[in-house]
Amino acid sequence: MASNMYLVRQRISRLGQRMSNFQLNLNPLKEPLGFIKVLEWVASIFAFATCGGFKGKTEILVNCPPKVSDNKTITATFGYPFRLNEASFQAPPGNICDVGWNKFVLVGDYASSAQFYVTFAVFVFLYCIAALLLYVGYTNLYRDSRKLPMIDFIVTLVVTFLWLVSTSAWAKALTDIKIATGHSIVKELAPCHSERLMCHFGSVTGMGSLNVSVIFGFLNMILWGGNAWFVYKETNLHSPSNTSASHTQGGIPPPTGI
Repeated sequence: MASNMYLVRQRISRLGQRMSNFQLNLNPLKEPLGFIKVLEWVASIFAFATCGGFKGKTEILVNCPPKVSDNKTITATFGYPFRLNEASFQAPPGNICDVGWNKFVLVGDYASSAQFYVTFAVFVFLYCIAALLLYVGYTNLYRDSRKLPMIDFIVTLVVTFLWLVSTSAWAKALTDIKIATGHSIVKELAPCHSERLMCHFGSVTGMGSLNVSVIFGFLNMILWGGNAWFVYKETNLHSPSNTSASHTQGGIPPPTGI
């Protein structure tokens, strides 16, 4: 038991000594390994910012002659995390056409896809900071270690796959959100089926920023997939060239000079 505790303390002390050897070296940022990591860091910011900061509303025009001859606007406000079934309609003061519009809500709950996408993007953002700190502050520790490049390579493959999954799920949810907040909402409102009441779709907030979030999601997937090769080259899995391998295995050495 005492010997195990001694080994643990010894390993912790060695790790502490290595971590204390912080030396700023910006050269890795000039290489694909570090430069692409900076691009991944920036792209992750755009990914969660364009999705998580969205606010919008959809409007419907209502009239019921002769009580209300002019079109009155009822509005439902929605945004991240896109629980549309909690976004109720709001009308001007007084019930329009004797209907309590605040009892009616939009259709659908897309919080799971949106939150998965944004949360994952935030975790990627934090991981990029940690990786860049390792690259530029502990370059020798990263290059000399066998475990750190392998862990970085595995994480890169997993992140690439999760970017594909999260972005695909979010893209499908965004398509459904556009449908649920568009012209089809008029058919979902029960009061609009009455003959004495007329409903017309007014407008919905443009979702250009949400489209951009999907684009950045797939861009992140491409960046991480491409970066996997450069991280792989840092691992011990990267085999040397065939020529070097043949020399190492006892191949015929090149002829020497006369």
